[in-house]
Amino acid sequence: GAAMVARALWALLAALRAGWCLLPQSGYLHPDEFFQAPEVMAGDILNLQVYYPWEFLSNSPCRTVVFPLMTSGVTYWVIKSLQQLDICSSCINSYTLLVSPRLLFTIFSFILDYSVYRLAPFWGADPWKALVLLAGSYVTLVFYTRTFTNTLEGLLFALLMVQVSSRKSSGRSAEAPSSSLIGVITTAGFFNRPTFLAFALMPLLYWAGFIVDSQKSIKTLINHLLKFILCACFTAFVFITADTFYFTSVSLDNLYSTNKSSLIDVIVQIHDKMVVTPFNFLSYNLNPHNLALHGSHPRVTHFTVNGVMLFGILHILAIGAGFKMLKKYVHQLMLVRWCYRGLPGLLVHSEGSPTLLLFYFAPLAFLSLFSHQEPRFLIPLILPLVLFSASPNRAGKWKLLIVLFNLLGALLFGCLHQGGLIPCLFHLEQLIHSPASSSHPRHYTLLFAHTYMPPRSLLNIKKTDVHVEVIDMAGAGEETLCQTVQQRASSFTCSNCHIFIIIPGTVRATITKCGVSFKNETLIFPHLSMEDPPQIPVLSSGNWRSQLGLYILELNR
Repeated sequence: GAAMVARALWALLAALRAGWCLLPQSGYLHPDEFFQAPEVMAGDILNLQVYYPWEFLSNSPCRTVVFPLMTSGVTYWVIKSLQQLDICSSCINSYTLLVSPRLLFTIFSFILDYSVYRLAPFWGADPWKALVLLAGSYVTLVFYTRTFTNTLEGLLFALLMVQVSSRKSSGRSAEAPSSSLIGVITTAGFFNRPTFLAFALMPLLYWAGFIVDSQKSIKTLINHLLKFILCACFTAFVFITADTFYFTSVSLDNLYSTNKSSLIDVIVQIHDKMVVTPFNFLSYNLNPHNLALHGSHPRVTHFTVNGVMLFGILHILAIGAGFKMLKKYVHQLMLVRWCYRGLPGLLVHSEGSPTLLLFYFAPLAFLSLFSHQEPRFLIPLILPLVLFSASPNRAGKWKLLIVLFNLLGALLFGCLHQGGLIPCLFHLEQLIHSPASSSHPRHYTLLFAHTYMPPRSLLNIKKTDVHVEVIDMAGAGEETLCQTVQQRASSFTCSNCHIFIIIPGTVRATITKCGVSFKNETLIFPHLSMEDPPQIPVLSSGNWRSQLGLYILELNR
């Protein structure tokens, strides 16, 4: 009966995951969910006006183009093809531009569910209890349905754990993991995000320990190692080749443009232009000054803040269990040394809670070495955590707290956090492409202030169109903001010019000090800006809706 209830609950939560993606979710977690894949591919494939982040510029390539092409690139190519074939006359719009890549990631997110179902028996966890914990987590519902490189990192980590966790074959011996697949997954994860090595470290050590324990022949060990290295090198070659051609625009026609070019000349030219994005990524991020530009945090932020913010009581229970096990092993170590005057052997290939805790805390400790620490960096750790928490006699009495925590997280990050910006772009896209605008060309200036960076691709403006100008003022101060607004107001030169200012309700009073008037106001609710949070006394008054909204203000002539 309990198993049937758990299965029904998981099916309901899985349907919620897919349905909420299609709704769509209005929360805006971080600019990287747009600017590390969809925005770039919208410019390359759909020829839309976009903002290319510095990581994708040819003079500083730090992100591989392979995964953006395989995800957002594929979905955009599909909707472009449907429109060209007249199967769908208006396939390309703000909704499909937002939802199609997210839907693909949502489908991919069920790799997590498959991995949990496969791994739970091996690690002594209840499969359906683990699946409910996974599917009910707001991290799965919100983060794993977004186009983050961290999402792909979590999926590759899950596949790696499935590969290294050997399964019993015919009830006798353990089946050896596939060294080739492990090599491919590890290298692909490294090119997606070099931090993947932090997550891969313990699974690779576990795999190495299993190979050493189960194989008696040195020839077999070398065979496994060679398969791993060869497949890793081949995968790296594919990524390097794709990135080199993308970032340097190298083509075979250009290489063979002169009759004197020999094969050696061609190889030398390719080598000189070779792009290895993970090395550029590491070179940039290992510089403390560069990390400080993105924000510096105390080294304990992941342990004390981010882990709790993402996983709640499950993170706290894991820390408690970790301290208990550490105390137990230290006690055993002292006892063995006192009794036998020697060190106990290291248990390399073990199963159960101690190893799962290492799979959770080793990457956490490694990522804590860097000063820039964001919660999304930890989302791959949901897999070992739910497997650990779904073991018998764990997390059972905390059910109500877990449910309330994830409801709050889903509401905050899935709906409220910067939640007005995406609906605002939908509204502006409809306005710009309205029949009235099409029959009488108008010029639009869209000025965003105190919001996250707006993904320009959602406005669905072709690169050849010059009638829309987007200005991102970020967190500009009052003086700079007013100066820009007044300058735009005084430069009204055409009757069909329209200037819109998009600003959170918490900063609405600032605009009134700029000495300009507005003829139209549109309030989009809800919108919570943590950079400009609402004041509690104002929220308790009748003005709370304005404080939790995003304004679209049309400047008067």
